[in-house]
Formats: sequence, C-alpha cells, structure tokens
Amino acid sequence: MTPRVKGQDRATPAGASRRPGRRRTVQRQVAQASRRAAKERPPIRLIVAEDSYLIREFLTMTLNAVREVEVLAICTNGKELEAAIETWDPEVVITDIRMPPSGTDEGIRIAARLRETRPDVGVVVLSQYAEPTYALDLLGEGTGGRAYLFKEHVRKREDLLGAIESVARGGSVIDPAIVDVLIQARSRAANSRLAQLTRRERELLAEIATGKSNGAIAESLVLTKRAVEKHVNAIFSKLDLPETQDVSRRVRATLIYLAEEGSEPLADGAPNDG
Repeated sequence: MTPRVKGQDRATPAGASRRPGRRRTVQRQVAQASRRAAKERPPIRLIVAEDSYLIREFLTMTLNAVREVEVLAICTNGKELEAAIETWDPEVVITDIRMPPSGTDEGIRIAARLRETRPDVGVVVLSQYAEPTYALDLLGEGTGGRAYLFKEHVRKREDLLGAIESVARGGSVIDPAIVDVLIQARSRAANSRLAQLTRRERELLAEIATGKSNGAIAESLVLTKRAVEKHVNAIFSKLDLPETQDVSRRVRATLIYLAEEGSEPLADGAPNDG
C-alpha cells in the first residue's frame, strides 16, 4: 500500500502536483477581470476623415460595429475635420493624408497642428502612399500618439482597433512597410551626392531643375543675381561638374537632382549653362 502523505488529497496520487490547476484558475480569473474592465472602460471618442467614399464606408461600418470606440463625426475634407475637432474634442483622429481642399498633405498638416494645440489627441494616418517625406513629417516631432498605416494593410478590425487604442494611450504603431521605406531613404541619402549641399544650395538646385534662369531664381528666392551665381558655381563644384562644351552643367545637375530627389520634371525649354 502506498503510504499517504500528510495533507494530501485521497484522490491525488503521491508526487502529483495541483499547481497547474491552480495556475489555470488564476489565468482564467485574470482574463475574466480583463474582459470586465474592458466592458466597463468608456469607449474611445474619435473622428474619421476620409475623402474616398468606399474607404469611408468601410471605416464607418467597422467602427460602428464595436463598443470600444464611439464615432463622433465622419468628415470628407480638411475643413470639416478641423471644425469637427473643435466641436467634439475627440481622443483620436483617423485621417487620410491627401484630402480637399489642398489635395496634398492635408491630413499630415492637421496632425502637426494637433501636436501644438491638442497634444493629447492621438492620430491614426491611413495612406496609400509609401512616401518617406510624409512619414518624417508625421513622426519628426516624435512617434508618441501617432500611427501610420497603409490602407491596404488595414483589413482586420483588430489591427485598426489596436492602432486606435495605442495612440489613445500615447503609444505608436508604424506599418513595417513604412519602416522599410524610411530605411531605404536614409541609405540613399547617405550615399547621395546631394548630401554635401547646403539647404540653400538644395533650394537653388530645385529651382534650376524647373528650368529657371539665374535671374528668375534670384527673384523667386529673394536673392541678388550675384548671390545666385555664387551658389550655382558652388553647386557645380560640389557635384563635380566642370565646364564642358558638349553637355550643359545645369542639365547634368538637374538629372542628378531628379534621380536622387524625385522632383518635378523640367519645364519646357532646356536651361542655358550659367
């Protein structure tokens, strides 16, 4: 007969442990408490701004179907969004990047203003553009309370809710594809011939790339023509573009700029060497 260990249950064989059972019980209790806390927590108050009808409808149906959030307003442009923020005082804003009235980076600029005027408001930016400039503009002052997600990757309700809850707490969520774009941009910048140019010289090179003459550049940037000529010569020197008879230095400088900056194409008419 197996001797009975003092304090051991009759139905429990000697050497068996009851700790795993107690551990599972504790885990269930913690999970139940967490679910109760989630039910008792007030919903996150948010505003949605999106000019695409299909995406706007998707976000509206998705968010109205869950109790974790309360949709205060649905906006179709930047002006509506700014007015809704003043009216409803949301905890989180979900916005597109390009919206009317500017059609450029409306959502990013509103997010930047919120950093100053309402620092506690989280912002989830949904984009279809893999542009490092947008990401840097959004995250340049810090990643806290900001999320940058590709629209095509927001297919699961849990992913969208996770981003909303994170920025509401001051956290951040960055789409891995955006991280890849930023890393690639930084690598290109490190190897770029443009890296040795000053900010003013880069501004002048951008003007050169549009086909402007030195006189037009001087007027545009409020400089003397002599100052422009000095900057232009410095640009040619740093880009290692000596005078040649067969190839214009301005054209070659423009090609370098377009290749490494992805700027706008040349205006009509080839610029003269200067």
